Amino acid sequence: MTRVLKTSGFLGLTAMMLVGMYQHSLVAGGGGAPSWMVGGHAHLGVLSILAIVMGFAVDAFSMTGSLRSAVTGLFVLGQWLLPVSVWVGVGFGVTILLPAIFLWGLCLIVAMLIMVWQAATADVGRGGPSHGVAPADD
Repeated sequence: MTRVLKTSGFLGLTAMMLVGMYQHSLVAGGGGAPSWMVGGHAHLGVLSILAIVMGFAVDAFSMTGSLRSAVTGLFVLGQWLLPVSVWVGVGFGVTILLPAIFLWGLCLIVAMLIMVWQAATADVGRGGPSHGVAPADD
């Protein structure tokens, strides 16, 4: 499953770079890049980097089963559908998609909260909850 996160991250960075090249051509042609395009570009870039990092973190925490699937599925959904909803919703006027941005953001937040729980309770490389954790044990 972490292959999905890592692949999605690298694919997202590639897509983000292509959008960046298009934005550059707009600016070089004397126009400007629309703010909705810039915002989606930035979100896709940051979320793609985080997808790659999450892929390594899921492995490091030895996550398995439904938690691993939930983190992967929720994060990949949010990574792609949040910026695409902005691009299609604002850029193409399909405004019905704009409220869904909150849903995609919620997917990302839930995935991160699962990772927060893993970071707080799991020993890196061993998985599972740790016992007798003190704040300075990292």
